[in-house]
Amino acid sequence: MQTLWCNGQWIDSAQAAVSWSDRGLLHGLGLFETLLAVDGQPMHVNRHLSRLSNGIQRLGWKMPRHDLLMAMCELLEQNQLQQGRARLRLGLTAGSGPIDDLTIGENACCWISAAALAPVAKSLKLGISPWRKNEHSALRGLKCASYCENLMALDWARTQGLHEVIFLNTEGYLCEAATANLFLVKNGKLFTPCLESGCLPGVTRELVLEIAGEIAREKPLCLDDLEAADECFLTSATRGVMPASAVGDREFEPGPLTAELTKKWEAHLKAAGGKF
Repeated sequence: MQTLWCNGQWIDSAQAAVSWSDRGLLHGLGLFETLLAVDGQPMHVNRHLSRLSNGIQRLGWKMPRHDLLMAMCELLEQNQLQQGRARLRLGLTAGSGPIDDLTIGENACCWISAAALAPVAKSLKLGISPWRKNEHSALRGLKCASYCENLMALDWARTQGLHEVIFLNTEGYLCEAATANLFLVKNGKLFTPCLESGCLPGVTRELVLEIAGEIAREKPLCLDDLEAADECFLTSATRGVMPASAVGDREFEPGPLTAELTKKWEAHLKAAGGKF
């Protein structure tokens, strides 16, 4: 039986429940973070909590008072996930309240789950989503529980025999994948869509930009940039650097910069622990 942490309590997953009136359930009014854990140690906790805090401030809420790092570590232990890689999910829902009021309710839920991380493909086949991201949305930059459009795009990808999709925004610029950030390599330089594109400020996106240093640049990117790229890869908190083998009809060979950044990412994980 899987153990969950919720509002400071340890509960069996079979006993977990959320109120029918919780606006996180009814309307997707909530936030979440997905973290990687390695050998029982959560990775990049400070960065994830910083992003969560920014989202909480935008909604006018307050950060949970619990020691979330301690809860994560104990949860991994209780679920016997102290060896290998695991996925932690931290969620915060609004609880009950009026539909026209963002104020967090007394029965709001702060919860954490932990599960073993499933194997991932060595390279990804990508497509262009038939739907577009709204870079002017009120949700831009929020890791929001209202995640249906991402899941619909991911389901569409699977029906097409693909692993993931790339969203364009309403102006036709590259934005992000359904569950990851996008990077392109051209002439030894690294590029990723700027945050103004509407993409999520991914924790691994931020780290890869730091690891790459002066060769990395955030800028508006279009489909022509994708077509002209030498390499393409995605990044996510639990999967790290994921090379693309194709985007639609455009095929990509395994590239040296992608391979180098993958090695540096793995080395960073060994050195980082939960300190960053």
